[in-house]
Parts: sequence; C-alpha cells; structure tokens
Amino acid sequence: MSADVVVLGAGLSGLTAALRLAEGGLRTVLVAQGVGATHLAPPTIDVLGYDPELVESPAQALPAFAAAHADHPYARISPETVAASIGWFREKVPGLGYVGSLDENLLVPTAVGAAKPTAIVPEAMAASDVRAGGRFVFVGLRAFKSFYPAYLAENLCRAKLPSGATVEARGIQLSDPGQEPDVTCLEYARQFERPEFRKAVTAELLPQLQPEEKVGFPSVLGLDNHRAVWQELQDVLQRPVFEVPSLPPSVPGIRLFRALRKAFRNAGGRLVLGPTAVGAETSNGTVDALVVQASANRPTTYAAKSFVLATGGFATGAINLDSFGEVRETVLGLPVAGVPDVEALRFSPGYFEDHPMARAGLAVDEHLRPVDADGNPAFGNVYAVGAVLGGAEPWREHSGNGLAIATGFAAASEILEGAS
Repeated sequence: MSADVVVLGAGLSGLTAALRLAEGGLRTVLVAQGVGATHLAPPTIDVLGYDPELVESPAQALPAFAAAHADHPYARISPETVAASIGWFREKVPGLGYVGSLDENLLVPTAVGAAKPTAIVPEAMAASDVRAGGRFVFVGLRAFKSFYPAYLAENLCRAKLPSGATVEARGIQLSDPGQEPDVTCLEYARQFERPEFRKAVTAELLPQLQPEEKVGFPSVLGLDNHRAVWQELQDVLQRPVFEVPSLPPSVPGIRLFRALRKAFRNAGGRLVLGPTAVGAETSNGTVDALVVQASANRPTTYAAKSFVLATGGFATGAINLDSFGEVRETVLGLPVAGVPDVEALRFSPGYFEDHPMARAGLAVDEHLRPVDADGNPAFGNVYAVGAVLGGAEPWREHSGNGLAIATGFAAASEILEGAS
C-alpha cells in the first residue's frame, strides 16, 4: 500500500499533521495502535503556562523561552508558526467553539480546584475563567465518583490570583434520581442528551442557586449533541454554565478526537487503527516503507514519500527505558537525546522534583527531522512531532497540547512545501 505521507500515531499531534497534509492535497494515511491521549487528557490547549513562574501572556513569553531553552521544540519553530497553528486548529473544530488567544492565559479550575493557566479552551469552559474572581457553584452528581464539588470549591477559594481578586465557591451534590450507584462519565454524557434527564437535573438545581453564581458541571454535558445540551442548560438556568475536566476517560477529549477524525476523513485521509509498527524498510538515508502488524495477521507495508512520527514518549512505549538503563526509540531505532549517563542522576527522589530523564526524546533540526549525534538528519524524509520530541516537560510547563498542535502543523507545512 502506498501514499504520499504516512503519519504514525493518532494523538493530537498526529491528527493535526494528518489533517493538514490531507487538506493540502496529499494522499495521507494515519496509522495508529490506538486513539491516543485525546481520550485521557483535557481539551484545553496549553501553550506555555509556567516559565517557571506563571505566564500571563504566551505570545510575549515564547521568544525568550525559546532562546533560553535551545533544546526545546519551541526553539525549532517560530512564535508566528505557533500562532498560525492555533488559528488553523480553531477553524478545524468549529463545533467545539474554541475561544481564547496567545495574548493571555486564562485560569480555569481543575477537578481538584487548582487554577490552571491555558490559552485556548472550548466555549463550554470559557465561563470558568477565575482571573477576575467571582462567585461559582460546582455541581456534583451522586453516582459520579470522579468529581467532588465541595473539595474543588474549597481549594479554589484559596487560589492566589495575579489580579488579587478573590473567588467565592461552593459545592452542591444532586440526588440524581434513577441512576445506578456508580455511573461512568460516558454514560452521564449520554444521559445529558436525554431531555427528561436534563429536566430532572435543572429542576433540582434551580432552587439551590444563588445570585450571580456561575455553574460548573463535570465535563459530561453530552457527547454527540454537546453544544445543544450546554446551551439549553444556560437558557434554563439563566446564567453561565461551564464544564470542569474530570478524571479520564475525557469526554471533551473524545469530542475533540471525533471532530478531528471527521475533518480528516472529509479531506480524503485514511485512518487505520489497530496495527503496531514493527519496523521499516530503508535505503540511502531515507525510509521507504513502514511495516506494521495487527494481532496475528501478516505484516503490512505502507510505502510513502514522507513519514511523520507522532508516537508519543515514554508513556506510550515509543521511547523505552529497559532494565539495563538503555534508552531507545522503538519504531526506527532513532537516537534519543537528553539521556543522562547511567552514573548520573536520572530520577529525583520526590515525585514533583526535577527529573532529568523526563526531557529525553528525539532531537530535531529546524525542519523537525530527527537528527543523529552530529546534528545530521537520521533520515531525510522522516519528521517527528508531539511527545516523542525531547527537551520539554509539558506537565511542568503546561505546554503539551500547544506543542502537539504547533509541531504537527509545522511538520506538515514542511512536507507540503517540499511537495509543491
């Protein structure tokens, strides 16, 4: 089987690269073992939240951040490209109504009540921005065991905001009649699409609301008809309603995956889920074909002119640390940069301390092609995007989804430019 480009990995970076390539007119095949981290992560697009202190404007902070972190992926793409990628992304998921910009970070509550900096959020999360303070009520559902509104509210009231504003917050637990003792987030998302369920929820909630309170629900307000559900709740409750990301699986992340998958297929792309990459055919410094295998089936070969690795990092097994302390990239055997010597400190004792190994990953050139120890491209037609790249600590920087979109967009742009 042949294509112009094969993208390996269906997380946010892989979907971004694949969609942009397909829209650019290239025959694009997206091959992935599973659906990627979109189903686990919040849908917020964190571009740069800490450096190491709170970043109020990613647009202003990115140039200095890139200059100070020469091995970071942001040092390989310009701030203009980051901004262009975010603008492009917002256009591709109009049904989710992403709002915000790189000019300023919002501060949105997490499920534990922390005020998290993020640049772009779905419209159903926009009202949760606490930068100006205000009054909030968080609504729990009796059978949903992954969301604790009183705990969230108590912690959020302690948040120290840059503006000096204060937050008043409280929690409400609804009786949620007719539900089983323990209901998953996906089941709740389906329940919220039933008019009778929404009517029962709003009837119990309305008498308990206080003036000027914004209403936060766990992120289960519908799946296929999410926007209609969210808008109806606002109309009935007569006040801003927003979602708060809860524990995985991520309903808003699934919405995002579905929106990008639909756009990719509409652009003529082909998505193949299930196979695992087991090797490649190479010659003369290029990859000629990717070899994948699904279960006990015979290996399948995907030939292409270009390849994009969006395989993730340690968490997905794309980069592996074995029991002998050896670190390797598992698909093409690419060199992994940023790995401390075996004798050096690799992991710190404390969970939230600095772990040098956390920044290990693929080093790339200005075209996002993985390079060897001498800085030369390992393969002239292979590009790397997202969490497989080294030099970043997305959880500490609050940069993960921003890096995924920006690098996926940039790599696709390089390929499209070369094909023109």
